Amino acid sequence: MNHLITHAIFDLDGLLLDTEPFYTKAHQVVAARYGKIFDWTVKSKMIGLPAQSSAKVMINALQLPMSVAEYLDARRHLLEELFPQAEPLPGAVRLTQHLHRIGIPQAIATSSDRRNFELKISRHKEWFSIFEFAIMGDDPQIKNGKPAPDIFLAAAERLKAPSSQCLVFEDSPAGVEAARAAGMFVVAVPDPHMDDGAYPNANQIIRNLNDFDFASWSLPPCPQAEQ
Repeated sequence: MNHLITHAIFDLDGLLLDTEPFYTKAHQVVAARYGKIFDWTVKSKMIGLPAQSSAKVMINALQLPMSVAEYLDARRHLLEELFPQAEPLPGAVRLTQHLHRIGIPQAIATSSDRRNFELKISRHKEWFSIFEFAIMGDDPQIKNGKPAPDIFLAAAERLKAPSSQCLVFEDSPAGVEAARAAGMFVVAVPDPHMDDGAYPNANQIIRNLNDFDFASWSLPPCPQAEQ
């Protein structure tokens, strides 16, 4: 693609770490308490949204008799037990470590709050030390969550990088729209259930981080893909 890429920004959930099954389990448990079924038609509308926004989607879609605060509290206890079990998704370690080796500064831009972020990476501190920083949804600088561009603009500012030279990796439609609104290039890595049509503005769509083509972004090649 011959774009000058100097910095990379990564989402966390469903992109670097396989945490989406945890959210699914928590949503299902809470929904079942009220005789409701949480399925993909609801989940697809929630992926990538900040906690408050996703909770509103859940409550409205299933007509749950609870407030956003009550819903978030109900799922919090379930998630805090699950998050420390998070494992890397295929290709995540390989890709990020290679970018680190070739001198591409990297950051994380996640809708998670700091407490949940720390729980998720608790078993992977050495790996996450290669990132310059992580900016989270509860950062005071982030006035609006994805799909607003706030979090990516803040990341570029802290990286001291022009938006036009940042490459974002995202799994959610909201994240892709946020990155594009920030003036960045974005590679979408959708959930297996998501259709490519949900990412009309992505510069590239791949199904696995092992499929990232370094040459197409004028970046040095990487060793063999992880199995």
